[in-house]
Amino acid sequence: QPMMRNHTRLMTFILLGLTDDPQLQALLFIFLLVTYMLSVTGNLTIISLTPVNSQLTSAMYFFLQNFSFLEISFTTVCIPRFLYSMSTGDKTITYNACASQLFFVIFFGSTEFFLLAVMSYDHYVAICKPLHYVTIMNSRVCRRFVLSCWAGGLFIIIPPLSLGLNLEFCDSNVIDHFLCDASPTLKISCSDTWFIDQMVIACAVMTFIMTLVCVVLSYVYIIKTILRFPSAQQREKAFSTCSSHMLVVSITYGSCIFIYIKPSAKEEVDINKGVSVLTTSVAPMLNPFIYTLRNKQVKQAFSYSVKRMAFFQRSRKILKLWIQIIMTAWYGLFFFFFFCLFAFSRVTPAAYGNSQARGRIGAVATGLCQSIATWDPSRVCNLHHCSQQCRILNPLSKARDRTCNLMVPSQIC
Repeated sequence: QPMMRNHTRLMTFILLGLTDDPQLQALLFIFLLVTYMLSVTGNLTIISLTPVNSQLTSAMYFFLQNFSFLEISFTTVCIPRFLYSMSTGDKTITYNACASQLFFVIFFGSTEFFLLAVMSYDHYVAICKPLHYVTIMNSRVCRRFVLSCWAGGLFIIIPPLSLGLNLEFCDSNVIDHFLCDASPTLKISCSDTWFIDQMVIACAVMTFIMTLVCVVLSYVYIIKTILRFPSAQQREKAFSTCSSHMLVVSITYGSCIFIYIKPSAKEEVDINKGVSVLTTSVAPMLNPFIYTLRNKQVKQAFSYSVKRMAFFQRSRKILKLWIQIIMTAWYGLFFFFFFCLFAFSRVTPAAYGNSQARGRIGAVATGLCQSIATWDPSRVCNLHHCSQQCRILNPLSKARDRTCNLMVPSQIC
């Protein structure tokens, strides 16, 4: 009687990683972190240099910009999740996250193969048909090539992924890898994986063969054309232009042979795990250096951008210094204005006397005015006939005149 399996659908998986040795994990963490940072930095440099420099406006650099974007996307799908797992010790991954990672790994990887084939054709047109290069590889054709590469990658991943979503995982949830790749994921499934296994191999072989044929045919015609050049300097320059792309093609296709071209998904994946590390971390880091170190235009554009950034930095410092000088001058004028206002307010009371003197003068003037206002006119009689009264009233007149003078501020000494 056959044994009944537990067909409960698993919703989480465990990624074993590469090693359980803590010392090796620490070294591996540092290595992957450094390579990931260099990869992102180098490819972002190429992406940022291409649109801002007039020297890098040809179709080759447009394809290189898209290739750098694919490299960043491919390594970002794989490496940060593994770094998080090593740093926290959390090796679990959900079913949806595993399916998403599997989709993007195959999607970005297959798109890179198609783009490498297009870049080979671009080199063929540049060397074999240089006079017609601008006409053949115009901006519209380049955009259509790139869109075709993305569509081809999507077409490759949809059939096997649609079948893989129906697989059941009931016996084990341990994936012997550091990411959700096709082979180790199919290995732990309790469903019949023969058909989907053959479909994965067919899609991988079709992508590999189609793009490899385009690359080989392009470089066969390129080599034949280069050998016809009369000058050795021209031949050396042409080979130097193609050498970077040939090296990247060799790394990419060589790693694909070990990872995807296999007779069955039930085989061991120990070798594939090591090759996957090189493909997901080392290759994306090396590609920017391979393309820039062998290309004089990219190096000139990079040095020009660095000089311009340094100039902007110096200009920024000078502008900041001028702003500080202007602000200091404004503060000086502000304090000078308030100092003058304060000094004027201290000098003005001195011109009119102090507050105590003004108080005494005001009191005397008030008293005299009240005494004059309260005189009785009946007591003044025949002032012109009485000399004694005249002598008495004359001082009063003088006092009244002085009182009037006191009432006028301009007469006060």
